[in-house]
Amino acid sequence: MAVIMANMIGTGVFTGLGFQLAEFQSGFVLIMLWVVGGLTALCGALTYAELGAALPRSGGEYNYLTEIYHPAVGFISGWISATIGFAAPTALAAITFGIYLASTFPALSPRWLACGLVIALTVVHAGSRRRSGGVQRAFTAIKIILILGFCVLSWVLVDVPQNVNFLPSAGDGALLASGAFAVSLIYVNYAYTGWNAATYITGELDRPQKNLSHILLVGTASVMVLYVLLNFTFLYVAPMDAMVGKLEIGYVSARFAFGNNGAAIMGVVLALLLVSTVSAMTMAGPRVLQVIGQDFVAFRALAKLNADGIPAVAITVQSTLALAFILSASFESIMVFAGFTLGLNTFVTVLGIFVLRRTRPELPRPYRTVLYPLPPLLFLGVTGWTLGYILMERPVEGLWGLAIVASGAVFYLLTRWIGKLRPPGRQ
Repeated sequence: MAVIMANMIGTGVFTGLGFQLAEFQSGFVLIMLWVVGGLTALCGALTYAELGAALPRSGGEYNYLTEIYHPAVGFISGWISATIGFAAPTALAAITFGIYLASTFPALSPRWLACGLVIALTVVHAGSRRRSGGVQRAFTAIKIILILGFCVLSWVLVDVPQNVNFLPSAGDGALLASGAFAVSLIYVNYAYTGWNAATYITGELDRPQKNLSHILLVGTASVMVLYVLLNFTFLYVAPMDAMVGKLEIGYVSARFAFGNNGAAIMGVVLALLLVSTVSAMTMAGPRVLQVIGQDFVAFRALAKLNADGIPAVAITVQSTLALAFILSASFESIMVFAGFTLGLNTFVTVLGIFVLRRTRPELPRPYRTVLYPLPPLLFLGVTGWTLGYILMERPVEGLWGLAIVASGAVFYLLTRWIGKLRPPGRQ
């Protein structure tokens, strides 16, 4: 659960509002973005809980799509996770960490602070399991306490709250059905990315067939509540005009709530919150690379474990990719590009619950999706709507996402051609 919450609470919620305010000035619509995104994530979590109970192996979508469709589909999903699924969000969280810390200490370089954080956490998680888990739990607990403290102090200490209407008003219905709402959801859906993080380490969970559903649902619901509270707080204490287009939303709102000195302190605090996000992604993501290495001889080096059973090579590879993103790409492009590609990945996976129920009804399912088929249908509807509008409104990022999918297919065919594929067995 700590891995889920730490994966989710990070870059998106502390940066997304600045992009959304460029499209909307309605408090109700802005909060509804986070509610709709949260309900969509919950629908996805309900579906993944059944898939994880039926197919209890580490690897997340890679494992599910291999079993449901074909090894080629699983490989492409793993390719997405390997190339951008965790490396890009790790880079974004590290960049945000650097931006917040540099807002308090302007002499520091956000980019080099980001690189330093990635390198430090790579060393931690490539070492021992005990140290890795301890760091993750500690930083996640600190994160939740600090977020709740930030919200309460902001409500109490702000002198004059902003005049924002959080109830529906004339014209809000049209905004909820607009293309701008669909595109803005990509920032929100990106912020909720990580609700499926526990599925990447299923093989390391205690009694995964029993516990995975509880972990997914409680973790996702808790984050949804925190996200709504945070965005309500940002809008309550800071003028919308001051936050439009800003990445450091938490720092800007803290300046209006606590003054310049308080904001300087909060800049450091909010930077520390992002340590657990980078840590969780550094911990969970390489498990996908590890499973790929177990199934494909051409990548067997990725499956190599250290003396404590940790995939140190896979961790190092993912962190190297994250460093490349930090040093080469812009923040918003990485976010939209990663959000589109990951959304496509989860869309195909959630669709798989219908396929698996038809093709393998004999599989034991200790957990079945509540209110089936409503949750997967709602997830597919909202996600498909968002993906379609991204292709229309942000075609460059969308086409780059499709190019990643195509490149995964090419690499799979090359692997088959050279005769190095070892097909994974049924679980």
